[in-house]
Amino acid sequence: MKIGDISIDGVSDGSLKARPKHMFNKSELEWEQHSQFLDEKGRLTMDMGGFLVRSGDRLALVDTGIGPHADPARTGMFMQSLAALGAAPGEVTDVVLTHLHFDHVGWVSDGEQRLFPNATYRCHEADWEFFMGADPYDDGPAVAWLGGRRVSELLPPVEDRLEVWDGDGTILPGLDVRSAPGHTPGSSVIVISSGSERAMLLGDVVHCPAELLSDDWEALADFDRELARRSRVALARELEGTDIPVAAAHFPGLQFGRLLAGESQRQWVFG
Repeated sequence: MKIGDISIDGVSDGSLKARPKHMFNKSELEWEQHSQFLDEKGRLTMDMGGFLVRSGDRLALVDTGIGPHADPARTGMFMQSLAALGAAPGEVTDVVLTHLHFDHVGWVSDGEQRLFPNATYRCHEADWEFFMGADPYDDGPAVAWLGGRRVSELLPPVEDRLEVWDGDGTILPGLDVRSAPGHTPGSSVIVISSGSERAMLLGDVVHCPAELLSDDWEALADFDRELARRSRVALARELEGTDIPVAAAHFPGLQFGRLLAGESQRQWVFG
């Protein structure tokens, strides 16, 4: 995706398959109208990964996938994908984390050293406090995915290179952050702009485009489901009919798409 002078590439860490009912509070009947997002067995493909944003002399990663330990047969290819885009870990200037769930911070460090040694790491202050504060969130289920470590054990190596934000605003040339809490306290959207053009990277405010098509969806992993729903509804109403390309780290193929206005329901198109 090209946005003016800025380029955005998906960096795949692989993908996993899941039954929709394990992700969303919706029945199989309700999923029938969104079958375009399911495979022939009715499963939802959940891509893992992030995005490489080239803006001037900055080489920024937005999220870093699930890491090398999750499912070696299906995931763990983030560094290979990055190399295929012509970027080396030492060339990355910034790692921007939309939130600190395990499947977005899997390659920030190996628990001992930063994996992007020259980068500044950036996240929302509320998420850092939530996962790393005096009473850190118990992310026990993530331990198996992170090679026996919790998120709170994976993040300390980046602390001396960490910069947090606590409100909406510009963090890098062409990259703005916008708070969209609910999935986590500091869950954020990244707005990328150049000239009159812009795109959005949605983090986990949206896991599947189906969530943008009606206002009554909720992801089972949202920390505050009602707040997350309000964030999604506001985002969908802002995007509807604007032709702004958007993508998220779990969209199939890390593809961009657009939210179209419809007579009875919004419509989604990839590309």
